Amino acid sequence: MRVSIIVPVYNEESTVEALLGHLTGLGADEILIVDGASEDRTQELASRWGQPVRLLSAERGRAAQMNAGARAASGDVLLFLHADVSLGAGAVEAVRRAFDDPVVIGGNLDTIFGGDDWVAASFTWIYRKRLPLGIFYGDSGIFCRRSVFEEFGGYKPWPVMEDYEFARRLWKRGRLAYLPVPVHVSPRRWRRAGLLPTLWTWIVIQGGYTLGVSPHRLARWYAAIR
Repeated sequence: MRVSIIVPVYNEESTVEALLGHLTGLGADEILIVDGASEDRTQELASRWGQPVRLLSAERGRAAQMNAGARAASGDVLLFLHADVSLGAGAVEAVRRAFDDPVVIGGNLDTIFGGDDWVAASFTWIYRKRLPLGIFYGDSGIFCRRSVFEEFGGYKPWPVMEDYEFARRLWKRGRLAYLPVPVHVSPRRWRRAGLLPTLWTWIVIQGGYTLGVSPHRLARWYAAIR
């Protein structure tokens, strides 16, 4: 099974070199960095890498960028990552092995929040408890068969909650593999925005979405953090 890693980026000059240095050592068949018209040196830094890295450009917006990466990918399996994560050793091979079971259509990784404090530990605990209910997000390293992604028509063109909605469709569609290999998530969002404002934003967005508020309206509450 060929694995394509797809990473949407925007103004990630502070992370993209370390990210690619990390990902190129994990054995993916290709790594697609999909830039959404960055205004810093993201494209310049990413363009310095050769195979298996490919730099693409797309309309700004995480969903649009991930969909563009999926269309350009050659892999049988699509693994979507955020720019501020790192994967545990053997992650790509674990994803490949998950599809030895023909019933598995996708899954994600064990999300561990960085920070080495009670906040990070709490976020990690909450993620693990919600996982059996099919509640997870893009920072958990969502992966799926290419055929299933195409069947779904990709991510909804939403500014927020596109990852949650996609995860729910996966959960309802078939068997998922929740792999014990970690995906380490940067604490930069809540460290820069503040813990309480970040929690409040998450509650408002998740609650509003559940009540049927348009993701385009909810996006007003979700500030970009770089």
